Amino acid sequence: MSTNRFGVRALAVLGVAGLAVLGTPTIASAHVSAQPSEFTQGGRATFAFRVPNERDNAGTTKIEVTLPQDTPLTSVRTKPLAGWKSEVVKGKLDKPVTVGGKEITEAFKTITWTADPGVKIGVNEYQEFFVSLGTLPEKDTLLLPAKQTYENGEVVDWSQAAGADGKEPEHPAPALKLAPKKAGEDAHGSHGTTPAANGTDTHEASAAGSDKTARYLGGAGLAVGALGLGFGVGAILRSRRKA
Repeated sequence: MSTNRFGVRALAVLGVAGLAVLGTPTIASAHVSAQPSEFTQGGRATFAFRVPNERDNAGTTKIEVTLPQDTPLTSVRTKPLAGWKSEVVKGKLDKPVTVGGKEITEAFKTITWTADPGVKIGVNEYQEFFVSLGTLPEKDTLLLPAKQTYENGEVVDWSQAAGADGKEPEHPAPALKLAPKKAGEDAHGSHGTTPAANGTDTHEASAAGSDKTARYLGGAGLAVGALGLGFGVGAILRSRRKA
């Protein structure tokens, strides 16, 4: 009887462990984020705004990103995306700012992606909007607040900065972590935007690679869960035969 109880307990523990792995989401975050998010100060950044649809009754049809005005960017480019129209707005600054030894009187203010009629980020879907930004400021973090608009008119404002304790807020703003340029390193450095041989930007490939990794981990979770259940069932059958 004790062996049988042990088998049942083993089955329960392994089953719970398997379910815990299966319940792990394949997308690390459920909010608008920058992927990848680490670059070098004074260089350029090519990355994607990753936008998951968080509603089960409406799709996402518009994304608007607000660009910094205290440390204005001198270059903003968007990558074409089928079914979406991008618009970059530039305007005058309240007061001139010096960037790279040059006085800047106007800067890029917003980037907006609007879905064509019949196009949206559907339920349980996400989309990536690629951009190239420069020159990156000499600061640790660059916040890029975003507004996500749903087809029913709801607007979610992703604009909150992390608190002093480092705890993530309810609606965190997409952010880039900027590392100081190392001595003898080009501004682009290891965080630069050198295109790969096949014409795909290295950061775009990195973002796609993170999705593949998530899928592999999800598959591994299924395997671990199935293996755990199998061991548990085997333990029960062996204990019954001995009884």
